[in-house]
Amino acid sequence: MGIYLSTPKTEKFSEDGENDRLRFGLSSMQGWRATMEDAHAAIPNLDNSTSFFGVYDGHGGKVVAKFCAKYLHQQVLKHEAYLAGDIGTSVQKAFFRMDEMMRGQRGWRELAVLGDKLNKFSGMIEGLIWSPRGGDKNDQVDDWASEEGPHSDFSGPTSGSTACVAIIRENQLVVANAGDSRCVISRNGQAYNLSRDHKPDLEVERDRILKAGGFIHAGRVNGSLNLARAIGDMEFKQNKFLPAEKQIVTADPDINIVELCDDDEFVVLACDGIWDCMSSQQLVDFIREQLKSESKLSLVCEKVLDRCLAPSTAGGEGCDNMTMILVQFKKPIQSGATSGDKPSTSEEAQVESEPAETEQP
Repeated sequence: MGIYLSTPKTEKFSEDGENDRLRFGLSSMQGWRATMEDAHAAIPNLDNSTSFFGVYDGHGGKVVAKFCAKYLHQQVLKHEAYLAGDIGTSVQKAFFRMDEMMRGQRGWRELAVLGDKLNKFSGMIEGLIWSPRGGDKNDQVDDWASEEGPHSDFSGPTSGSTACVAIIRENQLVVANAGDSRCVISRNGQAYNLSRDHKPDLEVERDRILKAGGFIHAGRVNGSLNLARAIGDMEFKQNKFLPAEKQIVTADPDINIVELCDDDEFVVLACDGIWDCMSSQQLVDFIREQLKSESKLSLVCEKVLDRCLAPSTAGGEGCDNMTMILVQFKKPIQSGATSGDKPSTSEEAQVESEPAETEQP
């Protein structure tokens, strides 16, 4: 059946966790796809006051998504801007850093390790979903020293991954997104998008693509990639006369900073396998209904995955890998925001209430 299996893999990787400020649940499922290319990170205690959550949706392979799940949050922590309290800058630099780290002999070796060479022996190995545990976040203090070897001139992977992360510190929520995974907040039952899907036909994306020497055909960059921003995809980042943020495809994330208030109930991060099947508001409504009777957040996520899974591959929707993280705030957040306000955001990315449906790949 090409990229689809004859029957879907419905086994799920699920996890729950909490700290004194929030609790989370997550679930991932391979579904109808022949391989599992999603990865995620859920680290409630990135440091004493900060939580980190990320979903990574790979394309052309799983290694870039797994690389981001392993290393991106570490790079957020290490940047000098983070130590100065500037989370937005540190996470933006971490997105770019992923591309840099995947180059050369060291990058080639790390990607080879994450590529699971054993998968040809067992379909189950291929379906394993890798996620860093909270205790793994700082186990390796590593300056990423360069290595010499036969792949020293490796320009980076031709596969890629979306990245959508949410960082919560006290009353502040910082969302960084590149690609079409999505972060949504429920404020008093109203869904607000905290990220924008980076499709090539958006005017700002189209302008950059054309200026960098690329083209758009059938809604795809150079007739190939249906995303305008992603980590990896190095074949679209080869213009030596342009900075990273102006390449045909860029890892440059939109950064959205939101001041949380008492009415903020939960945040959802999910790959497009979910959003292809449910709008932001539909998902928020479904979650709120489930929370009336289900306290374990990972089970709520599992119910969403089961609802989105297509009965067959005939229609395309509901056939993708699916990953979802649900983060619920434990207690009222005291801030200046008042009931019914639209989330107050930075100028870097505008929050929208229930936008138009995104284009299908």
